[in-house]
Amino acid sequence: VDGMEEATIMGMNMKIGIALSQDGIAFGRVEGDDPSGAVMAPYSASDPNMKYMKALRDEDGSLLNLPEELYCGWPEVAVNDIPADERINDGTMAQRSFYMFYSTMLKDTKEKAIAVAVGDDGFKWDKRGIGIQPSADGTGMDNGGCARCTIVKNAKYNNENGNGSGTWENTVGWLMFYEGVSLEDGKHRVMAAESMNLREWTKLGVVLDIGSEGSWDSDGVGAPHLLRLDDGTTRMYYTGQGKDGSTAIGVAKCEDNEVTEFVREQAVVTFSEE
Repeated sequence: VDGMEEATIMGMNMKIGIALSQDGIAFGRVEGDDPSGAVMAPYSASDPNMKYMKALRDEDGSLLNLPEELYCGWPEVAVNDIPADERINDGTMAQRSFYMFYSTMLKDTKEKAIAVAVGDDGFKWDKRGIGIQPSADGTGMDNGGCARCTIVKNAKYNNENGNGSGTWENTVGWLMFYEGVSLEDGKHRVMAAESMNLREWTKLGVVLDIGSEGSWDSDGVGAPHLLRLDDGTTRMYYTGQGKDGSTAIGVAKCEDNEVTEFVREQAVVTFSEE
């Protein structure tokens, strides 16, 4: 756009911070390793504080080639529940204790992608490059970008007594639910991917599409969050956008362990009379 070369885009300098709480209500910031106090800043090869990243090596010993980033935002942390002394470095197991997935934009291509960093204490993080990005061949409903994700452990539902109130048991692997942006219509959809080691991801496609024409979420759905219930169903809470630009939170349900297709539900809100 003419005249926009020097424009400042809001959010392009986002960094990720950390705060701690004893009660889940009041939080206090904790200073991170970045000079700004953040725990995760966008990678810039020209930043003297990030020169050490050029020599970073992956868990297999290979030299990392980190892409430069314009921002870091919307972090999601996955916890590796495999005990450290049982982790086998054969490509099938996650090797670190914590994995942070965050949204970024690549400096060279201006492509939206989801990057990953690893750590063992939740405070210090090492970048590991891109986890999910648009396919190289330009196909798929996320060919315009990948953003804001949530990670859940694979799980199976056990209801041995058949009373409709069972338990979930974690199984091997993880699922990622993320926003995919389509180049065809510019709209966001919720997509999924699966991984055995939190590093290599296989895309599963769209799990929640935009709403029908005229509906409150017809222009985009995203920012998914999952909750597994005792009745064996999984609820996805998401942000939807209407044609007029208005946004609201919706809910969709999946009734099987595969968690690959969600059906919208009509939410009922009850206000307290107190």
